[in-house]
Amino acid sequence: MIKDIVRDILFLQRKAEPATKDDWQVGRDLVDTLESKLDTCAGLAANMIGSTKAVILFRQGNKSVVMYNPEILKTSPAPYDAEEGCLSLDGRRPCKRYDKIEVKFMDSLFRKKTKTFTGFTAEVIQHEIDHLHGILI
Repeated sequence: MIKDIVRDILFLQRKAEPATKDDWQVGRDLVDTLESKLDTCAGLAANMIGSTKAVILFRQGNKSVVMYNPEILKTSPAPYDAEEGCLSLDGRRPCKRYDKIEVKFMDSLFRKKTKTFTGFTAEVIQHEIDHLHGILI
Protein backbone atom coordinates (compact mmCIF):
# COMPACT_ATOMS: atom_id res chain seq x y z
CA MET A 1 0.00 0.00 0.00
CA ILE A 2 1.31 3.47 -0.85
CA LYS A 3 1.89 5.39 2.40
CA ASP A 4 2.27 9.09 3.12
CA ILE A 5 5.80 10.30 3.88
CA VAL A 6 6.31 11.18 7.55
CA ARG A 7 7.79 14.63 8.19
CA ASP A 8 7.48 14.63 12.01
CA ILE A 9 11.07 15.14 13.22
CA LEU A 10 10.41 13.69 16.70
CA PHE A 11 9.03 10.47 15.18
CA LEU A 12 11.90 10.26 12.68
CA GLN A 13 14.48 10.61 15.48
CA ARG A 14 13.23 7.49 17.29
CA LYS A 15 15.38 4.37 17.00
CA ALA A 16 13.81 1.47 15.12
CA GLU A 17 12.74 -1.78 16.72
CA PRO A 18 13.98 -5.11 15.29
CA ALA A 19 11.81 -6.46 12.49
CA THR A 20 10.42 -10.00 12.49
CA LYS A 21 8.83 -12.19 9.83
CA ASP A 22 5.50 -10.70 10.90
CA ASP A 23 6.70 -7.33 9.54
CA TRP A 24 6.84 -8.47 5.89
CA GLN A 25 4.04 -6.00 5.06
CA VAL A 26 6.31 -3.07 6.01
CA GLY A 27 8.67 -4.16 3.23
CA ARG A 28 5.76 -4.42 0.78
CA ASP A 29 4.53 -0.94 1.74
CA LEU A 30 8.03 0.46 1.24
CA VAL A 31 8.14 -1.04 -2.27
CA ASP A 32 4.72 0.35 -3.18
CA THR A 33 5.56 3.79 -1.80
CA LEU A 34 8.97 3.99 -3.49
CA GLU A 35 7.56 2.88 -6.83
CA SER A 36 5.15 5.81 -6.64
CA LYS A 37 8.10 8.20 -6.16
CA LEU A 38 10.79 6.83 -8.48
CA ASP A 39 11.39 10.25 -10.02
CA THR A 40 12.44 11.78 -6.66
CA CYS A 41 13.58 8.90 -4.45
CA ALA A 42 16.23 6.14 -4.42
CA GLY A 43 15.48 4.64 -1.00
CA LEU A 44 13.19 4.65 2.01
CA ALA A 45 13.31 3.62 5.65
CA ALA A 46 10.28 2.26 7.50
CA ASN A 47 10.00 5.28 9.80
CA MET A 48 9.51 7.46 6.73
CA ILE A 49 6.16 5.69 6.19
CA GLY A 50 5.13 5.56 9.85
CA SER A 51 6.55 2.21 10.98
CA THR A 52 8.92 1.79 13.92
CA LYS A 53 10.52 -1.37 12.49
CA ALA A 54 14.11 -1.76 11.20
CA VAL A 55 13.35 -2.12 7.50
CA ILE A 56 14.85 -0.24 4.56
CA LEU A 57 14.43 -0.30 0.82
CA PHE A 58 16.69 0.92 -1.99
CA ARG A 59 16.85 0.68 -5.75
CA GLN A 60 19.62 -1.34 -7.38
CA GLY A 61 19.26 -0.92 -11.10
CA ASN A 62 15.60 -1.61 -11.92
CA LYS A 63 15.09 -3.70 -8.79
CA SER A 64 13.76 -2.71 -5.37
CA VAL A 65 15.73 -4.39 -2.57
CA VAL A 66 14.27 -4.74 0.93
CA MET A 67 16.54 -5.24 3.94
CA TYR A 68 15.25 -6.27 7.35
CA ASN A 69 17.46 -5.41 10.36
CA PRO A 70 20.40 -4.13 8.28
CA GLU A 71 23.70 -3.50 10.04
CA ILE A 72 26.88 -2.06 8.55
CA LEU A 73 29.77 -4.37 9.42
CA LYS A 74 32.64 -2.65 7.58
CA THR A 75 33.32 0.55 5.69
CA SER A 76 36.05 1.82 3.42
CA PRO A 77 38.82 3.57 5.39
CA ALA A 78 37.93 7.24 4.86
CA PRO A 79 34.57 8.96 4.38
CA TYR A 80 33.88 11.48 1.66
CA ASP A 81 31.77 14.63 1.73
CA ALA A 82 28.31 14.18 0.24
CA GLU A 83 25.18 16.27 -0.08
CA GLU A 84 21.84 14.53 0.19
CA GLY A 85 18.15 15.22 0.10
CA CYS A 86 15.38 13.36 1.89
CA LEU A 87 11.65 13.12 1.24
CA SER A 88 11.04 13.72 4.96
CA LEU A 89 13.06 16.96 5.01
CA ASP A 90 13.26 20.12 2.95
CA GLY A 91 16.37 20.90 0.91
CA ARG A 92 19.74 19.20 0.68
CA ARG A 93 22.27 18.84 3.48
CA PRO A 94 25.94 17.91 3.82
CA CYS A 95 26.96 14.58 5.34
CA LYS A 96 29.83 12.08 5.43
CA ARG A 97 29.55 8.75 3.62
CA TYR A 98 31.76 5.78 2.81
CA ASP A 99 32.28 4.60 -0.76
CA LYS A 100 32.24 0.91 0.21
CA ILE A 101 30.24 -0.83 2.92
CA GLU A 102 29.59 -4.40 3.99
CA VAL A 103 26.06 -4.97 5.29
CA LYS A 104 24.52 -7.84 7.26
CA PHE A 105 20.73 -8.12 6.87
CA MET A 106 17.78 -10.41 6.30
CA ASP A 107 16.29 -10.48 2.81
CA SER A 108 12.59 -10.49 1.91
CA LEU A 109 12.42 -14.23 2.71
CA PHE A 110 14.16 -13.55 6.06
CA ARG A 111 17.33 -15.35 5.03
CA LYS A 112 20.54 -13.99 6.56
CA LYS A 113 22.77 -12.26 4.03
CA THR A 114 26.00 -10.30 3.98
CA LYS A 115 26.81 -8.19 0.92
CA THR A 116 29.20 -5.44 -0.12
CA PHE A 117 27.91 -2.29 -1.81
CA THR A 118 29.77 0.59 -3.42
CA GLY A 119 29.15 4.05 -4.85
CA PHE A 120 25.70 5.57 -4.96
CA THR A 121 24.01 2.38 -3.73
CA ALA A 122 26.26 2.37 -0.65
CA GLU A 123 25.40 6.03 -0.05
CA VAL A 124 21.66 5.36 -0.20
CA ILE A 125 21.93 2.37 2.15
CA GLN A 126 23.90 4.45 4.68
CA HIS A 127 21.26 7.21 4.52
CA GLU A 128 18.45 4.73 5.17
CA ILE A 129 20.29 2.90 7.97
CA ASP A 130 20.89 6.29 9.60
CA HIS A 131 17.09 6.71 9.61
CA LEU A 132 16.79 3.47 11.58
CA HIS A 133 19.08 4.97 14.23
CA GLY A 134 17.10 8.21 14.35
CA ILE A 135 19.86 10.12 12.54
CA LEU A 136 18.72 12.71 10.04
CA ILE A 137 20.96 14.49 7.55
